Amino acid sequence: MKTFAPLPALVLAVLSVVLAVLPGAAQPAPTPPAGGLDTALIERLTGAKGALDAAEGVFKVSVPRTDLGLEVAGVRMAPRLGLTSWAAFRRMGDHAMVMGDLVLREEQVNPVMSAALNAGLEVTALHNHFLWDTPRVMFMHIGGHGPQDRLATAVGTVFRAMQTTQTPPAKVDVDPAKTTLDPKAVEAILHLKGDLKDGVLRFAVGKPSHMGGEAIGNAMGVNTWAAFAGTDARAVLDGDFAMYAGELQAVLKALRAAGIDVVAIHSHMTEEEPRVVFLHYWGIGPAAQLAHGLKSALDAQAAATTR
Repeated sequence: MKTFAPLPALVLAVLSVVLAVLPGAAQPAPTPPAGGLDTALIERLTGAKGALDAAEGVFKVSVPRTDLGLEVAGVRMAPRLGLTSWAAFRRMGDHAMVMGDLVLREEQVNPVMSAALNAGLEVTALHNHFLWDTPRVMFMHIGGHGPQDRLATAVGTVFRAMQTTQTPPAKVDVDPAKTTLDPKAVEAILHLKGDLKDGVLRFAVGKPSHMGGEAIGNAMGVNTWAAFAGTDARAVLDGDFAMYAGELQAVLKALRAAGIDVVAIHSHMTEEEPRVVFLHYWGIGPAAQLAHGLKSALDAQAAATTR
């Protein structure tokens, strides 16, 4: 039998290239995106650079807040001391999820919150991390589920909104000792009975829950309350919403649509059942306008409860 000498290595290499491009030839599978995520797409849509945690399949983009000029009790703060806005993406089956934390000057809080809600994200907490900080900064937590491109686009919108500032309200001359607003007009809008004392008209609606098997509600401070002071033409409104977790986003959207600022979102208790989230708010304007805004949030809460 006739034998053939082995082909030179160069010939074998050329032959493998030719076979690879022939029709029907097997092609190597493309490398899947890291953790099932298109990290390049996320960076492009968010406008922020990211890093992959391969062990957890999480891609995190970050925006260090180098522009804040923050001092805490005289300490000059740097981003690595907790002043970085970030959003972390993870693949969840056929969609993705995102969680993040935004570092904001107080005048940026409500414009950024509105941007997040309008972009389809959830706002899940708003609080401070420091005392004696100058300028004052707040931290807003966001989240969402959906296609990764939609989530990344929403996060990009929020990151850009961090450069938007809200003009602080002009100083308002409201003194509860001089309150003249019509309590019956506010009561008629809210469909609630108020209590006018010391120039402040207050309302309270209990939110039932349980701790240690015992019922808790209005008298224990688990309530939505509102306080009005001033005149019919110029009044201040502040208060606190007590909500089950599923009601939070509806209340946030209603308050922001009414031009009422949200100043904190947090818990007041642990181990209560069902869980209750508290939201503090503040508004300035005509008393009737503020009352209508508050009523829209109460109605949104009621509608979310029944869903």
